[in-house]
Parts: sequence; C-alpha cells; structure tokens
Amino acid sequence: MSKRISLNRRAPGLLKQLIELNNSIKKAAAEAGLDQRLLELLKIRTSQLNGCAFCLDMHVREALEGGETHKRIYLLSAWRDADVYTDQERSALALADAMTRLSETQDVADEVYEEALAHLTEDQYTAVGWAVTVMNAFNRLNVTSHTPVPA
Repeated sequence: MSKRISLNRRAPGLLKQLIELNNSIKKAAAEAGLDQRLLELLKIRTSQLNGCAFCLDMHVREALEGGETHKRIYLLSAWRDADVYTDQERSALALADAMTRLSETQDVADEVYEEALAHLTEDQYTAVGWAVTVMNAFNRLNVTSHTPVPA
C-alpha cells in the first residue's frame, strides 16, 4: 500500500474537533438512554461497510472492553440474519447501513426511517444519526490516509 499524507497528523486541530464532537455525541446518546455498546456496534458496522481496518481494530477492542460479546461482534456483518440483536439495535443498524450507503441508496428509505422511530426516541434517533455521520468521517480520513492498524 502506498504511503499517503495523514490528514489526521497534518491537521491535528481539526482531528481534535472531530474527537470532541464524537465525545459530545456519546454524551447525548447516554442522556437519551442509549447503551454505549450500541454505539460501538454502530461504529464497527459503519467501519465494516467502509473497509476501515484501523477503526475496526479500535472499535472491536473498545466494544469488548465495554462488555460486548465476541459472538455479537463477529455476527455483525450478518446482523439481519442473526437473532442476537434487539429490535432497537436492528433498527439502528439498518439506519447505519442506509446512511453509510447513501451513494447506493440516495436516501434513507421510509421503511428504515419508520422502523427506527418505532424503536428509538427522537433523541436516540438523533444520537444514532450523528454517531454514524461522525464514524463515516473518521473512516474516510483513515481509509484515504492509509492509516495502519497498530501492531
């Protein structure tokens, strides 16, 4: 893989602002009553879709440290066919998939939106949407910079 300019290292102040935004989202999610483990699942799923090895490595470790099970992590790429996720988690994962695949879908389908609102409050929906948005930003920074996975 060719060496690339690290967008994170070249603009550490901007990275710091993105990290602060992520921390604000975590706080808003907690205030809305979302389990932090769900946020980690969303980060892992978004990173799977974007092919971000650096973020996958980080968030799988953080999910495990936060009490997530190995089984739920390794089944995440097939979440639609696995019965280990709650309805709330499934609706949040569907929203994450739709938001991450906007270049393919061009929108979040009404069915996905309605299902999300059936299992998430408006504050929870907002936190999920922002969490997915920020994770997509982190993925794009790391993938295009070829950020290596730590040894």
